Amino acid sequence: MKRLSVSVSILLLVGSAVFGQKAEPKRISFERGKASATVTGTLSNDQEMDFVFSAKAGQTVKLKVTSQPKGNLFDFRIAGDGFEIETDYDSYSEHSFTAPATGDCLIFVRKRPTESVRKAKFFLRLAIN
Repeated sequence: MKRLSVSVSILLLVGSAVFGQKAEPKRISFERGKASATVTGTLSNDQEMDFVFSAKAGQTVKLKVTSQPKGNLFDFRIAGDGFEIETDYDSYSEHSFTAPATGDCLIFVRKRPTESVRKAKFFLRLAIN
């Protein structure tokens, strides 16, 4: 677990060095007795917001991003430490996977560039079973 935290920290530092300083990712946690949570944010074209959550090996992780106004305005990438689940932008507005290892996963939500809607609100739903 310590190795996982160190690796995630290194990933964040490298990302900051390459892409400029960014805020720490916001941790997604669940209310007591709940297995899902929804976080929101507002982004402009090509802006990104980062989140982190923990999952245990074997758990099913489901992610879905929607927007207001409605449309295909957001997508996301997922990166996990010690396992390959990194996804490409333009691929996912909804994705599920089985966590192959226990640890933190990073989610990078991005506003897709559009001329008609330059700024929008997103809703990211995370469910873990």
